[in-house]
Amino acid sequence: MASPTRRLTELLGGGGVIAVAMGVMNVATYGFTMIAARMLGPRSYGALASLMATLLVITVLQLGLQATAARRIAAEPEHVAQIEKTILGVTYRAAAALGVLLLVVSPLLNIVLRLDSLLTAALVSVVSIPFTIMGGQAGILQGERRWHALSVLYILSGVPRLLIGTALIAWEPSELSALVGTGLGACAPVVAGWWLLRRPRDPGVSSEEHGFRRVIRESVLNSQVLLAFFALSNADIVVARNALDSHDAGLYAGGLILTKAVLFLPQFVVVIAFPSMSTMSERRRALTGSLGVVAVLGAVTTAGAALLPQLALIFVGGDRYDDIADHLWIYAILGTVLSMLQLLIYSVLARQGQRSVYLVWTAFVAMVGLGLTSDTLRGLLTVVISVDAVLLAALLAVSLRVTKQASEPEPAAAA
Repeated sequence: MASPTRRLTELLGGGGVIAVAMGVMNVATYGFTMIAARMLGPRSYGALASLMATLLVITVLQLGLQATAARRIAAEPEHVAQIEKTILGVTYRAAAALGVLLLVVSPLLNIVLRLDSLLTAALVSVVSIPFTIMGGQAGILQGERRWHALSVLYILSGVPRLLIGTALIAWEPSELSALVGTGLGACAPVVAGWWLLRRPRDPGVSSEEHGFRRVIRESVLNSQVLLAFFALSNADIVVARNALDSHDAGLYAGGLILTKAVLFLPQFVVVIAFPSMSTMSERRRALTGSLGVVAVLGAVTTAGAALLPQLALIFVGGDRYDDIADHLWIYAILGTVLSMLQLLIYSVLARQGQRSVYLVWTAFVAMVGLGLTSDTLRGLLTVVISVDAVLLAALLAVSLRVTKQASEPEPAAAA
C-alpha cells in the first residue's frame, strides 16, 4: 500500500498535469465559444448554443463509459487487461448505436431547437460518434492514473476545435459551419487515444464481474445519472429559447458562456479525485477536500465578475451583450453551484449509488416547469439558481451521511 506522503505527491503531480491540460482545453473551448458569439451574433449564436447544449447532454454516454472504466480499473487494477478490452468493445458499439438513434430523431431535434435546418440537426448524430469513443479511451487512462497520456487527450479535445471551427466560421458564418468544425476537432483525441492504447497487455486475471453485460449495465446506469445532471444544467437554454424572445434568449445564452467557464474551470479536480472517491478508505476525504477547492475557485470568479463586469463582458461576447453586464456575477454563482453539483454527482458514481438520481430528475422537472413561466431574463435566472441550490443542499446532505457510514468501522473490526 502506498504511503500517504507518496500518494499525496502522486496526486499533486497528476493534478498539475491534468490542471494544465484541462486549462488549455477549456481556454480553447471557451475561445471558440467567444469567437462564435462575436462572429455569429445573438440570434445565430443562440441556435449554436442550443446545439452545443444538446451535444453536452449527449456526451453523458461518453462520460458514463469513462466513469465505468476509471472506477473499475482503480478499484481492481489486476483486471486492467480484461476491463480495457471489454470497455473498448462496449464503446464502439455504443457510439454506433447512439449515432443511428440521433439520426432517426433529427427531425424532432430540428423542431425542438427551432433550427430550420434538417441537415444541421442530422449532423449532431455524426459528431456524437467521436465524442463517445473518446470516453472509453479516457476512462482507461484515468483509471490507470496515466495523467500525462490523459492530458494529451484533453488538450486535443479543445485546440483542434478552436482552430478548425474558427476557420470554418470565418469562411461561412453559420451554426452549421461551427458544428462541422466541432465534429472534425473531436476526431483528434480519438486518434491519439488509439495510439496511446495500442500497446499489447498481459492478459492478467479474468473475472466474470468485468464481463460484457455487467460493464454495459454499469455504463447505462452511470449514463443515466449523468444524463440527469446534464439535462438539468443545459435545459435552461432550451427553456430560454421557448420562454423568452429571440434577443433575450441570445443574451441569456451569452451569459451562460461565463457559467460554463466557471463550471469547467475546476473540472480537473473531478478527474483527479474520482479514482480516490472509488476507494472506501479515501472516499469521504476526497469528497470534502474537492468541494472546498471548487467552492474557493467559484468564489474568486464570482467576485471578479462582480467587481469587473466590463472586463468579464469581454469574455462573454463584447458590447452586443452589454445588457447583461450587471448580471454576470449571477451567472458566475450559477456556474459555481453547477460545478459543486457535478462533483457530488461523480461521488454518487464512485460509490455506485442510484437513488440520488431521483433528486436530480425532480429538480430538472421543477426547473423546466417553473422556467417556462418566466417572461424575463432575470426571472429565469432566479428560477434556475434556486432549483440548483436546493438540489445541491440535498445531495450534499445525502453524500456526507453515506460516506460517514461507509468510513465507520464495523464493531467486530473495531474490536
